[in-house]
Amino acid sequence: MGSKDASEGVGDQSDSSMESLEHCLGDINNIQSMKSPDRICMLALQRNLKELNDAAREKELVVQKARDKLSTCQLQIKMLAKQLERVDTEIEKEEEAGNVAALSRLRAMRRRLCTELENEKDFEFQIFLTLKENMLQMWQMETEQGKYEIFHEQLKKYEEELEMQYQERAKVRIWKEKIAALQAEENQRSREKKEEEAQKEYEEKHKKMLEDAERNHKKAVCFLRKSMARIHEKNAKEEVKTQEHMEGRIQAVLSLKTSIASNREKLRTLQVWNKAMAFEAKKQEMKMREAILAKGGNVAKEIFLHKRLLEHEKEKQAHRERQKSRKIEIVSQILRENASIRKRKKSQSCTKAIKGGGKLEDSLLWRMKTWQYIEKTCKRSAGARAQPRCSPSACSSAGETTASVGEISGAIAHDVLCESGEDKEERDKTLVEPEFPGLWSQECDLNKISKEEMDPKQLATRVEKKEILEKKMEEFQSGIFHKQIVSGRECNRRTFYSKPSCIHFKDFDVGQIYKKKIVLINASYGVNFFRLVGISEWLKDFISIHFDPPGKMSSGMSCEIVVTFKPMINETLEGEVMFMAQTGSFSVPLKCTAKRCILALDKELIDFGSHVVGETISRTINLTNSGALGTRFKVQTSAGDSSKCRATTKSSPGRMVIRHFSDCVPEKNVSNSLVTPVVEKKDQICADHSEEMPCSAAREEQQRAEMSLSSSSTERLGQDVLSSRAALDTDNAHNLVELSAEETPVEIMLGKVTEGEIGPFSSVKLQILFVPAIPGDVRAEFVIVFDNPDCKPLCFSAIGVSIDVPVWVPNPNIDLKICMYDRLYQDCIVVRSRAKATLRLKFEIRKELSKHMELLPKTGYIQAQSSFSVQLKFLPRHSLPEDAGSYFNEETRILEVPVTILVGEKAKKVNFTVHAIVTTSDLEISPARINFGYCTIYEAVQANVKLTNKSILPQEFGFVGLPEFVEIQPNDGLGILLPLESLTLDIIFKANKAKEYSFELTCKSEINRQFKLSCRAVGVHPPLELSHSLVQFAATALNSVSTATLYVMNSHVSVNPVTHPVPRIGKGEVVPVGPTSFEFRVPEACPVTITPSVGTVLPGKKSLIEVSFRPTLPDQQIREEAVRRLCRAAAAGAEIQKRKKDEKKEGKKSSISMSRQQSSRQLVRDGGNKYLTSLNSSEQPRSEELKPDSDAYMAAQAFLMRNFRGSFEKYIIPCFVASGRIDERKGSENLSCSPYNTLYLELHCPAVAPAVVVASDNGKNTVNFGDVAVGHRMMKRITIQNISLEKLELKFSVLNPNGPFLLVRPVEMLEPGESKPLGISFCPNEDKWFFEMLDVRTAKTSLTLSIAGCGVMPSIVCSVEEILNMGYVISREKVTSTFKMQNTSTLTLPYSMQLDSLSSTRDKDQQRIPSFIMSSLQRTELVGTQNYNGLSVFSIFPTEGEIVAGKSQDFTVTFSPDHESLYYSDCLKVVLFGKEIAHVIRLKGAAREHPMFVEGGVPLDVPIESLAVTSPPSSQEALNGELQEPAKSILLVLEYIEGESSPVPARAELKVGSIQTAQFASKKSVEFTLESPPLLQQKGFTIEAAKGTLERGQVKCIGVSWVPPADFRPDDPLLVTALLTLKGDIKETYQILFMGKVVSAYAPTK
Repeated sequence: MGSKDASEGVGDQSDSSMESLEHCLGDINNIQSMKSPDRICMLALQRNLKELNDAAREKELVVQKARDKLSTCQLQIKMLAKQLERVDTEIEKEEEAGNVAALSRLRAMRRRLCTELENEKDFEFQIFLTLKENMLQMWQMETEQGKYEIFHEQLKKYEEELEMQYQERAKVRIWKEKIAALQAEENQRSREKKEEEAQKEYEEKHKKMLEDAERNHKKAVCFLRKSMARIHEKNAKEEVKTQEHMEGRIQAVLSLKTSIASNREKLRTLQVWNKAMAFEAKKQEMKMREAILAKGGNVAKEIFLHKRLLEHEKEKQAHRERQKSRKIEIVSQILRENASIRKRKKSQSCTKAIKGGGKLEDSLLWRMKTWQYIEKTCKRSAGARAQPRCSPSACSSAGETTASVGEISGAIAHDVLCESGEDKEERDKTLVEPEFPGLWSQECDLNKISKEEMDPKQLATRVEKKEILEKKMEEFQSGIFHKQIVSGRECNRRTFYSKPSCIHFKDFDVGQIYKKKIVLINASYGVNFFRLVGISEWLKDFISIHFDPPGKMSSGMSCEIVVTFKPMINETLEGEVMFMAQTGSFSVPLKCTAKRCILALDKELIDFGSHVVGETISRTINLTNSGALGTRFKVQTSAGDSSKCRATTKSSPGRMVIRHFSDCVPEKNVSNSLVTPVVEKKDQICADHSEEMPCSAAREEQQRAEMSLSSSSTERLGQDVLSSRAALDTDNAHNLVELSAEETPVEIMLGKVTEGEIGPFSSVKLQILFVPAIPGDVRAEFVIVFDNPDCKPLCFSAIGVSIDVPVWVPNPNIDLKICMYDRLYQDCIVVRSRAKATLRLKFEIRKELSKHMELLPKTGYIQAQSSFSVQLKFLPRHSLPEDAGSYFNEETRILEVPVTILVGEKAKKVNFTVHAIVTTSDLEISPARINFGYCTIYEAVQANVKLTNKSILPQEFGFVGLPEFVEIQPNDGLGILLPLESLTLDIIFKANKAKEYSFELTCKSEINRQFKLSCRAVGVHPPLELSHSLVQFAATALNSVSTATLYVMNSHVSVNPVTHPVPRIGKGEVVPVGPTSFEFRVPEACPVTITPSVGTVLPGKKSLIEVSFRPTLPDQQIREEAVRRLCRAAAAGAEIQKRKKDEKKEGKKSSISMSRQQSSRQLVRDGGNKYLTSLNSSEQPRSEELKPDSDAYMAAQAFLMRNFRGSFEKYIIPCFVASGRIDERKGSENLSCSPYNTLYLELHCPAVAPAVVVASDNGKNTVNFGDVAVGHRMMKRITIQNISLEKLELKFSVLNPNGPFLLVRPVEMLEPGESKPLGISFCPNEDKWFFEMLDVRTAKTSLTLSIAGCGVMPSIVCSVEEILNMGYVISREKVTSTFKMQNTSTLTLPYSMQLDSLSSTRDKDQQRIPSFIMSSLQRTELVGTQNYNGLSVFSIFPTEGEIVAGKSQDFTVTFSPDHESLYYSDCLKVVLFGKEIAHVIRLKGAAREHPMFVEGGVPLDVPIESLAVTSPPSSQEALNGELQEPAKSILLVLEYIEGESSPVPARAELKVGSIQTAQFASKKSVEFTLESPPLLQQKGFTIEAAKGTLERGQVKCIGVSWVPPADFRPDDPLLVTALLTLKGDIKETYQILFMGKVVSAYAPTK
């Protein structure tokens, strides 16, 4: 309730404070609204007043300067007047003396003084006027200031009001802060309440979780106890079985030894017997030879027949044996089949019982499956193995044979399943076992011979059967494991390797779950596979394995296995994970180690050394826990503490007490106590790793450790005894007294920390104190015990020596730190006394160091129980290393000087040591001399020097007194050098004139030591200079251009060195005045262009230079990227092809039968190897082979441009200068330039990625239209993309308005990442090449597009000029004609063939006046008679297409009339590009119903058909069969030319022809007759070939000539008629009108 009331009170207060705050804020706002105009006026007034005051001060300063000048001028006038008076007096004297030379000199001086005096007076007058004006202005300003006094007062008022406003605002801010503080307190209280509630809820939940955990723990402990009991029982049973098995094997080995010995004896006897039998056979053979010879027979023949007989007998015997063995094998096979049937029934019943009782364990299932596999595989081999073990007589019994087979098979199954821990080679050799397990050896063939089988025949059969058995064994073995033989080599090593090699779960907690992933790698020579067999029996309750079988694995492939560990007991577990591969079994070791404490001390002995009684010395020892389990520790003295066992000396010289070390230190127990933890730890390791290290070896190692440690402790104790005895001898002690334990004080004791908690992976520092009280040696033993029972106690000891001297030095080690040579160092040494009388002290320093060290005073008296101070002075000289000798270490530079204090008359010594590290104070400058060489006055030359601090102390340095033309960087030559540090300094020299420089630079250290640096240089003044020696380009996008301009100036117009500096090299000759040439040399692969790079500059003139920077990507980088992209694409394509092939092969594999599965796998494997070989053998494309216009190159360039991160390059361009003018023919060869006059232009070139890039056509910036016909337009679109992160506004450069290029669709805005098309059209108007640049500009960068195109004038040549006459054809038949058209231009021409008869405007044209009404001159229509069926008379193929440049095209014209007409015609137009008519051809043809025609003369009818319908022939004429066409008239005009010298008859001709056709087969020839009446001859007409016959397709001419007769009248034309008759399928008659005209040869032509 109290808290609620408090919060309510706080709330009320905050509400009231908020109300007051609002009130105050309202008042402030009102004030601001009222005073804001006044504030503006105040600020303006303040600014104006400030400006007026500043102007007044400036004017006062100007007036003061003018007054000073005026006073100076007046003084100068007075001085000149005095000099003038003095000169006048001297002139008078010299005039009197008559000294003409002096007189002339004095008069010249007087004239000069008069001139100067007049000038000074003029100058005085000017100054006076200026002063007057300035004073007037100053008075005006003062008047103005007087006017503004009122404004000053207003300004003060404004400032006071502003101060008031600021105070009120401060009050408001304070109120706000108070309210915010109250609100924060209230929020804090609410948060605390919420936290308390959350804490309570968390405690309740935690309590519930603890209770649940305890219940679960109890359940887990019960389950664990039961499971552990079962495991122990199982292990005990397995141990009993193993012991029995081992006993059996031992007995078998013993029996094997005896059998081997007996077999050896049998073999010896057998060999002797064989030799005897061979000898006997030789004897029999010799006897047989003698008998045969005696009988006179053929010896060789008889012996050969005898041998053949013996061999025959042997073959019979062998055949009988084989029959017998075959019978036995058949019987054994039948018995085995019966036995196997019975076993199957038993196994089935067993499996049913197991399934009913519970789940069968994995190991039993594995054994059952293995036995079934072995039983199937070894059916035949079992009988062969049973036969040699049984005698032939025993084989007759079926029951015995069955029993032997069952025993052998049982032995095989048992041995195969029980030898999982054996090596791979032993397993391969012992898959089949004999009766006695472990005694099978394939090498000892002869050792298996029994006593009954001594017969040679039985022995031979036994060996043969043994070979058969070995083959069966190999077949059996090959059925399970396969040997890998690749390239003639067999894989004998381990086929699978594990990463990691051991599965180790470290520092686990019970109840947690841990997972580890291992990788198994196939290390065999070929394809292999494996399966998981299981894990060790004792790990099955804790370890689970997640394994997905990977199937077949190629060599080098790997798979992953996840091992999960769920610890239930806090014990270390070891085992293995077992696998079975195609080539044998293998395993991966598994180890689980619980958390434990691993404790150790950093040292086991603490040596305090010698100290004076009364001091307190502290040492520390570190206790380290490198394990993951923490524990509590306690440090205490050991039970047999030897701190009381000490040697003591008293002040009286005749009494001394000592306890023998034999009483204090046991002979062996004490020394062994130090070694106990180590030995016990080693015993534990031996117990844990009994398989790796036998216990006997561990015991031997333990004995060696005990001996070494005991010997070391004995030596250490012996040394202590000797040192104590030596101390006693020096004091001349004679009597020994033994101190009691109560009288002996504790001198070595523990510090504050004696017990505590040490966490995992941590350490604790333990403090040990030594307070010497009694002179002598002191030793103490300590032991550290731990709460963890697994941690053995750790022991350590401490020793020290107490010295009884009445004087001691509280600080026995005087450390002077680091000292420099030739520097004085002082320290105060305090000496204390515990004596009750005054003592005399004498201080001694080693003679070697008397020059360097001194103690003041050297002798003194110290009062009783007081202190005495001594002054130590140390001034090390450079001879210290030589003088000090052994007291100074030259490598470490450490000086250790022992100082002795002699006390009183007894000359007792008190020693203390002075320590110091002596170092030098040198600074080394390398190099000591610098030659800058030749340096122009327009540039700076930099040289680097290395400044090294030789001291081990940091030193400040600085270069002082630098000349104006030298600069040192960094930090202007000032800085601090750390010990032994080297710093590189830049010495920058810039010559200010042309001369030779020689100077020294001084470097001073903080102790005022100076180090010199000598420098030399030659200043050069070149004849030319650059207006800018540094050009900084703006950030330029790739493929864009940035341009800068500068000037090359020639300011050398005079050789007078007084008026201005002249160009020269040092103190050399002056360069002559005249034209000077320059040349810029741009390095290769530099994206910079300088225009002009060579030129000449006249004196006093300058030349404009333009520098362009165009950044591009390096060609090699683009090629490398293109090769990488091609390789990635090739790899991806190969991977896709490989997957497709694998899918096809898998499909094929699934369809192959199981009998051929192994062969198909081999084929697939071979195919995969061939594919990989071909893939590896393919060569990568070379970067040099790529062309810049290839797609890969362009794609790589676009990719790099998009991912360009920017670059910054610096280029220094030299400009060589030579006197003279460059010859245009010879160039710069005729000029000689000095390298010292070279100018340098520095360029800073930053390149960035373009904001806009071309996204189409692989990023090409060139738009090439190629060849385009003149007058035609081509459109191209390019896509531009914004690859920046900003929105871009685009602007475009202006193309040539009279040019052929046109920007169709400009883009105004581009969002980030947006792409838009840009349209450009090209319409050439001339036959030439066009090129323009289009700039796409953004705010920062620009994109340049190169637009090119070529205008081409199209031209074609046709084989037909104007008319194509198709000739005569039978109506309703077709005739074709071809012509050729060639493209003579460099452009591919699209064409289309258009007929006027098919024109869309023909209907309009037919509405006009008919053409036959007009005169022949007005006729323009080219389309004649057309077909009745509506189809075109003329057709052409092809109608459209393209003609490649330089090629030709054949066209076929088809003429197909459907009725008779002589006026078929049409107009064919060749149209290019759809609009340009390139060629016009008139098509003509005639059609007849009958195969004969007459051609020639002047047509008497119109070329337009009549619309009237012709009447059909009469029926009577049709019946008669003679259709006679009406006569057609043909006018033949003959013009005779009169007035020629040799008159020529007028000639004309008619053509009669027969049409080639397949119709009218009955009448193949045509006859024609031209009747020539006498009237023709009378009128002067002569006819040639008036009669004739025509074959199909033949044409003949009838020639007519005319000479006017004598009675001919020229004004009356002659007209005669004749008939022309044609007979073919019908008879046709033509009326020929012969008209004769006389034409004068001189008549004008119309």
